[in-house]
Amino acid sequence: MKKHISWMLLAVCILAGVLLTGCGSNKLDNQGSETAQNTETEQESSENENSDEAEITAAVTEAAATEAPAQDSTGETGKVLVVYYSATGSTKAVANYIADATGGDLFELESVEPYTDEDLDWTNDDSRVSREHDDESLRDVDLVSTTVDNFSEYDEILIGYPVWWAVAAWPVNQFIKNNDFTGKTVIPFCTSASSGIGDSGKLLEEMAGTGDWQEGKRFSSNASEEEVQDWVKSLNLN
Repeated sequence: MKKHISWMLLAVCILAGVLLTGCGSNKLDNQGSETAQNTETEQESSENENSDEAEITAAVTEAAATEAPAQDSTGETGKVLVVYYSATGSTKAVANYIADATGGDLFELESVEPYTDEDLDWTNDDSRVSREHDDESLRDVDLVSTTVDNFSEYDEILIGYPVWWAVAAWPVNQFIKNNDFTGKTVIPFCTSASSGIGDSGKLLEEMAGTGDWQEGKRFSSNASEEEVQDWVKSLNLN
């Protein structure tokens, strides 16, 4: 009888051990499954975060690339100034064509004492321009203004004038003398019924003493807008 009880106790112990082992195995399996799931979730979360960061970085890079050309263009493109003196309106017309073609700003030189038609009659030896031509001391013509706002911001300056006796009309002189053209490209242009530009541009360059002066252009008194635009294109301004 005792032997039979002992075998029963042994069997119970073995069964209990098997059950405990199974439970432990299930717990380990569950823990392993939970660990795997957690690991997978963390990986997915990490991948999502990396993906989000990559998308944000790409968006920022694209935005910077989009803005960069505009900033470079603003920084590199020089401002154009078109300065002119016009006695009869011919030079003014050309100056306006140039300003339209370049997007430049206009600055008109006006004499304090405007020239009348009689003053401009070069066939009359006693007219104002004739007397000023004969006596260079009379050519210092006062202008309403020679000061251009923000003059330092302009990189290219085009200076227009009618030709008087093969030189630039002298009302331009005071503007040339009163301004510093250092670091600027200066391009003269003129209008004339028959005379060429001659040495008028070179004489203004000598008078200025500063600036990078380029070869100028002469236009007829009735120059067309197309002709002026073609010349402007040939300049390759910034």
